Amino acid sequence: MNAPDKGFIGQSVKRREDARFLTGRGQYTDDIVLPRQSYGVFVRSAYAHARLRRVDTAAAAAAEGVLGVYTGEHFRAVGGLPCGWLITSTDGTPMKEPKHPVLADGKVRYVGDALALVVAETLAQAKAAAALVDVDYEELPAVADTASAAGHAGIVHDEAPDNRSYVWGCGDKAATDAAFDRAAHVTTLQFRNNRLIPNAIEPRAANASYSPADDSYTLYVANQNPHVERLLMCAFVLGIPEHKLRVVAPDVGGGFGSKIFLYAEETALVWAAKQLGRPIKWTAERSESFLSDAHGRDHATKAELALDGDGHFLAMRVHTTANLGAYLSTFASCVPTILYATLLAGQYKTPSIYAEVTGVFTNTAPVDAYRGAGRPEATYVVERLVETAAHELGLDPAEIRRRNFITQFPYATPVGLTYDTGDYDATLTQVQQLADVAGFSARKAVSEAKGLKRGIGYSTYIEACGLAPSNIAGALGARAGLFEAGEVRVHPTGKVTVFTGSHSHGQGHETTFAQVVADRLGIPLEDVDIQHGDTGKVLFGMGTYGSRSLAVGGTAILKAVDKVIAKGRKIAAHLLEASEGDIEFRNGEYRIAGTDRSVPFAQVSLTAYVPHNYPLDKLEPGLNENAFYDPTNFTYPAGSYVCEVEVDPATGVVRVDRFSAVDDFGNIVNPMIVEGQVHGGIAQGIGQALLEHGVYDSESGQLLSGSYMDYAMPRADDLPSFQVQTAPGTPCTHNPLGVKGCGEAGAIGSPPAVINAICNAIGVRDLPMPATPCTVWTALQSART
Repeated sequence: MNAPDKGFIGQSVKRREDARFLTGRGQYTDDIVLPRQSYGVFVRSAYAHARLRRVDTAAAAAAEGVLGVYTGEHFRAVGGLPCGWLITSTDGTPMKEPKHPVLADGKVRYVGDALALVVAETLAQAKAAAALVDVDYEELPAVADTASAAGHAGIVHDEAPDNRSYVWGCGDKAATDAAFDRAAHVTTLQFRNNRLIPNAIEPRAANASYSPADDSYTLYVANQNPHVERLLMCAFVLGIPEHKLRVVAPDVGGGFGSKIFLYAEETALVWAAKQLGRPIKWTAERSESFLSDAHGRDHATKAELALDGDGHFLAMRVHTTANLGAYLSTFASCVPTILYATLLAGQYKTPSIYAEVTGVFTNTAPVDAYRGAGRPEATYVVERLVETAAHELGLDPAEIRRRNFITQFPYATPVGLTYDTGDYDATLTQVQQLADVAGFSARKAVSEAKGLKRGIGYSTYIEACGLAPSNIAGALGARAGLFEAGEVRVHPTGKVTVFTGSHSHGQGHETTFAQVVADRLGIPLEDVDIQHGDTGKVLFGMGTYGSRSLAVGGTAILKAVDKVIAKGRKIAAHLLEASEGDIEFRNGEYRIAGTDRSVPFAQVSLTAYVPHNYPLDKLEPGLNENAFYDPTNFTYPAGSYVCEVEVDPATGVVRVDRFSAVDDFGNIVNPMIVEGQVHGGIAQGIGQALLEHGVYDSESGQLLSGSYMDYAMPRADDLPSFQVQTAPGTPCTHNPLGVKGCGEAGAIGSPPAVINAICNAIGVRDLPMPATPCTVWTALQSART
């Protein structure tokens, strides 16, 4: 596709990668079958908390086709799975960080905790042998409830006898308390942010092999950041020289955060592949995924908003207990702290905020980043408080927001962030028009005539995307850099291959990144190839999460492109016999400014590889550049959502009738892809608000929602036809594309909009998520009495 008159930026170019996905030609980890392939199956704990008296593997090891059986005893000499962010408690002590063994050794700490690996010639043989592993458990008291975990009789780790990993604070406590003392009105809510279980269409999978010829390993894995996977596994666990492990993340069928982390399974497979001299493949079954994938959310929160007599916000005070699960997963510690409390200002100029977060260990699956990672939890706190305060004070929900919106930028919040730009009133006005808020009363009357209750709910959100910069994050406890890398390799014919450290698992990078490069170089889109997900090809990279791909990864690529253009200018000056300062580059050609003399980009690229055409003493051959980009700040997408629901008072069934969203993502590269990202996020947010709930039995610690029979995922008939628009946009001021993240916005802004609408419909002050028919019906009965 040749560049349109306006270039590729801002064009809804169809996704190039979809052709192979729709025709079944994608290659996922489970599709890869290596020579002499063997198969692994993990034996998992049936108890939430138990001492392992004995793990007898003799029968399994003697079973047909079995190549090896490994337990925690085999991994005692290696390190534990690391946590990537150190959190310091309010008293100055570091967080409690117990070892997270590759396979459970001595104790199991949640149902599904892996305690043995069985490897056999076939998958069926491995499954049969795994059933022969005889485990003698001594059951111990289990703690599964978030709110009561601290100080529970069940002690998950001896290193944390009160089950607290940390007690962390953010903001000015004294100023916040003083503001509450003088407040004319205080709104208080207590609620749970429900536990979510990721359900990407492709389950986690890994296939590890070892080559004795050069003492090297290769790991194919469904992962969102292969370089980080390699770094953590080599440096912290197995002690393999990093250059001896190649990690390849091929096509990945969704992640939503759950494939960011270093997990025990792939680590065990890499280690065992050398012991056996055979490649070992493991693909999770869905029931296994429910038990062992890192879960999301699971907060218990008390939140308070102090206001003056005119409805202006004075202060916010938040106390949250965050469930970390049985072990600290890769980013578990920073999600309910750095990524949560720092967003509690929302879009509002609240003068004082104080948040205190207690991270607790429980006998449940580890909890880590899930689409939005801290920002949905923060937005839910803020927007439920604001909507409730509006109703308590008799104010219109839109009006109370407008009274408190931030209007001048840059704006430093009281919880440590500086918003560079935004126009919150504009997005709210636009969504009110899109949602036809003026016609709500008429629609409500129609619903009432049918015996249904109709409600409307607002939500305005802001999120921080592209976690940055590295030096500040490091000072806050990050144990890795937060930059991104890009390499642009121009071939002699002018075709371009781009290597990016960002990873695509549904975002459309092969299209969007190609648009950016083709637009900058003025070449056809089909002349640009995007490569990612292979540490053997890509320079380096920190992966994809936190809506960082285009803002951070795209900027790294753009910096490399600009280096290519700069070198090409030198070559063009030689070809045109002109001064380099007189050469300009535009629309795919180098031109002497003010003349019609020019050379196309392809001729310059050919010349770069035919060195007798320019002086070698001044310029090296080739046209290949790389760049790193470390942002100076987050990007801050923001938006306004309006939801309308109908509630059947006889059954409590909620139907989302209308959902309107207006987002400010700065400059838009591909509007079609952005709209798709928002649709997906809203679907997940509605799923959390109405349906999804990971439930553990509070006494036994058994997962009660361990299948699709018990864990309700949203289906097409649970969702309305979304009305989605982007605002004219306030471009990000600190990246050259002016872009902001878009991938998580829908999941951040939608849950409070849905719950606010239900509360409005049935006339209650608060309602727990998920708002199932039973929950809503019960709330209706309570309201009547």
